[in-house]
Amino acid sequence: MIKACVIGWPISHSRSPIIHGYWLQQHGISGSYTRQPVEPSSLEAFMSGLGNKGYAGCNVTIPHKEAVFNLVSRADDTTERLGAVNTVYIRDGQLLGTNTDGEGFINSLKQGAPELQLANTRTVVLGAGGASVAVVNAILEQGATEVVVANRTREKAEQLRARFGTRVVPIDWDRAPDHLGDCSLLVNTTSLGMRGQPELGIDLSRLGERTVVTDIVYTPLRTRLLEDAAARGNIVVEGLGMLLHQAVRGFSLWFGVTPEVTPELRELVVRDINPVPMT
Repeated sequence: MIKACVIGWPISHSRSPIIHGYWLQQHGISGSYTRQPVEPSSLEAFMSGLGNKGYAGCNVTIPHKEAVFNLVSRADDTTERLGAVNTVYIRDGQLLGTNTDGEGFINSLKQGAPELQLANTRTVVLGAGGASVAVVNAILEQGATEVVVANRTREKAEQLRARFGTRVVPIDWDRAPDHLGDCSLLVNTTSLGMRGQPELGIDLSRLGERTVVTDIVYTPLRTRLLEDAAARGNIVVEGLGMLLHQAVRGFSLWFGVTPEVTPELRELVVRDINPVPMT
């Protein structure tokens, strides 16, 4: 039986077992995918013994993505550039790390807004934290002319420019509405709007009518940002798609089958996010 897992601290919130469990069943694969709580002080020992525990690999979530980057061999240039790993697999006894967050983001956009073209266009990204790094890199790889990054601490936005070059344009947080008129895509990479967090509260009155709006937050499925944009007639892409699509390559690396993100899988995860109350 092929085994994989997701590690984090804490890890009980992860919905990855739902996703991979669905694919294992769908493809009739004898395998398992479980949550493994790993505290930071135990991380190095867990990773060095991953193969001995019988795992083909693992997903990595908060707070371990940067630490695992330093414990594995980087599998590709994109991962090297991002400085963070979310997927680990074993080849010839060697731990290899890669990052599928960016491709998950792009493939979610392609599914939710197939007419969107990022090449030779401008994007506005809200937030410059860890989640924004993969998103900004992915947008640049699609050929965007400019990625405007608004962050409350401007220094962090400046760090993205230093990492990725002059196509990244850092701005102060309160200037973001000034840049919405001619962008092809608006992305929220902050936790604002998530359940239990304050609302994002951005003024969309200058948002271009053809601008696609997306949010990496998926609890709730539609944040206030997405609701407000949809009410204006803009195409919106929910954050759940990124979670589903980023899982595809890891499953392929461990279990040897490339799965599909289907409406049935989405509905399965939606039911976990919004369980139907017992009557």
